[in-house]
Amino acid sequence: MGSDLDDSSESGTEMSNESTEPKNKEQPEQGAHSEIVASHYNKLEDRGLFARKKSNIFHLRNFNNWIKSVVIEEYSNLIKQRIPLGSPFRVLDMCCGKGGDLMKWISAKATHLICTDIAQVSLEHCESRYNSTNNPEKERRKVEFFAADATLQQLRTKYKDPSMRLHLVSCQFAFHYSFESYKQADCMFKNAAECLDEGFYFIGTIPDANEIMKRQRLAMADSFGNDIYNITFQCDPNNPPLFGAKYNFQLDEVVNCPEFLVHFPTFEKLALKHGLRLREKKRFDEIFDKYKVPRKFLLERMQALETYPQSSGRGMQHNDGPRKDATQYRHAEEYERQLSANQFFRVGTLSQKEWEAATLYLFFAFEKMKTTYDAVGKPIYS
Repeated sequence: MGSDLDDSSESGTEMSNESTEPKNKEQPEQGAHSEIVASHYNKLEDRGLFARKKSNIFHLRNFNNWIKSVVIEEYSNLIKQRIPLGSPFRVLDMCCGKGGDLMKWISAKATHLICTDIAQVSLEHCESRYNSTNNPEKERRKVEFFAADATLQQLRTKYKDPSMRLHLVSCQFAFHYSFESYKQADCMFKNAAECLDEGFYFIGTIPDANEIMKRQRLAMADSFGNDIYNITFQCDPNNPPLFGAKYNFQLDEVVNCPEFLVHFPTFEKLALKHGLRLREKKRFDEIFDKYKVPRKFLLERMQALETYPQSSGRGMQHNDGPRKDATQYRHAEEYERQLSANQFFRVGTLSQKEWEAATLYLFFAFEKMKTTYDAVGKPIYS
């Protein structure tokens, strides 16, 4: 699960502008990895809260969830400031998985929610999760669930009302799978943009290809990472293509499947093709710096950070997880040395390994531009 870099400052992720079509029969067909990804997520079991608390990435997963919470809240608030009070608030949760963001949409008071994912079993978990929620507005909320591959199929045709206009499209930790090919990425963007109303938003999170390439070059190896995550390139890291730049990603016991680098200038150009103008792009560490004070209470409530030093007393975590290696918290100890001798020291933090995994990602937000049509019906965006 950055700084606004222009094309010239993305030299760490330069990729060859090769043909997007397979050049020989030995190359996989477009979408060949979709079934692998779907199968992987279908097989993931819900291990329960007790097991999750003992995980090496308990706080990392909560931190990523906190990131999603603050950006979803921000953009939901922007939308509610623009639409008339009492009018519908329509959301598409594209690649919704098991419904990790359902409570966020309920809190945002979405009145029409569409949840779709490639993994049928995950989607069934999502629907069951929603049906088990108890909130007073449930009877008045319209919710749709359907399985689809958003990289190959047009989602609009599966909506109960294909003419509806959406206010927010969200795609969390999933868009990069579409960069297997130009055709798939283009289809994904079409699904994100074609029902989005003018002036409203497409938001999401993806791995930061610039950061991945930077770490690969520092490691001087095709495989790198730490005890929590590992990336192994399955393409030439010295000359990765714009599409199909494949690597295998492992994250503790949660993820182990092929992914694809997203060259952000190409990502932005594809978005423009579908009338989406980049509004912001931030790495997760920048999101944390922006919201850690105004959303401190949420950080604590979600246990997105752990207390250091560990204590059996009250703190920012329920101290049920394994005691971690003190060498992973040298940054916290450095902070302690800056305090005066009479100041009590306890801080919320992540281990160095978890922080390295968290900072592999970035957040993006696009705004749908005004649309007009030429004499032959081709859309013109402004």
